[in-house]
Amino acid sequence: MSPVNLTSALVVGGLYTAGTYLLLQRSLMRVLIGLVLLGHGTNLLLLLVGGESGQPPMVGSARPEDMSDPLPQGMALTSIVITFALTTFLLALAYRAWTLLGDDEVRDDLEDARISRLEPGGGPADGAEQSDREDREPPREPGELAVPGLLERCDAYGRRP
Repeated sequence: MSPVNLTSALVVGGLYTAGTYLLLQRSLMRVLIGLVLLGHGTNLLLLLVGGESGQPPMVGSARPEDMSDPLPQGMALTSIVITFALTTFLLALAYRAWTLLGDDEVRDDLEDARISRLEPGGGPADGAEQSDREDREPPREPGELAVPGLLERCDAYGRRP
């Protein structure tokens, strides 16, 4: 393996490592940066496995053995488009979370927390008949939003959910 390929492989590994670490964070901006790093790592990986440069892959311009493979380049372009689409979606999601909630941190789901405390048999771990959600939250009227204070925060920005 040549030093250029070894360096490229280490860069791809570093991008994947940093991207995966950031993707597992709770802040949406860190998730976004992690996704971008994974996209760049994927593009470099695709170009790295494409092999050495060759002649343009046009019939009649060179021998087939001397031509470069166009498939990794096409896959890299597809990866760029997919990464761009996911980046714009996450930017919109982070902006909406920031305007409605004041931060971009992903919060725990109350139902997931309740289910994680259940015994494997399906009943509550402490033997109580009521769920944890009923203990923590007062009963809501039909049509009432589950997020307390959401309407006040939306009114501050002139929006309604």
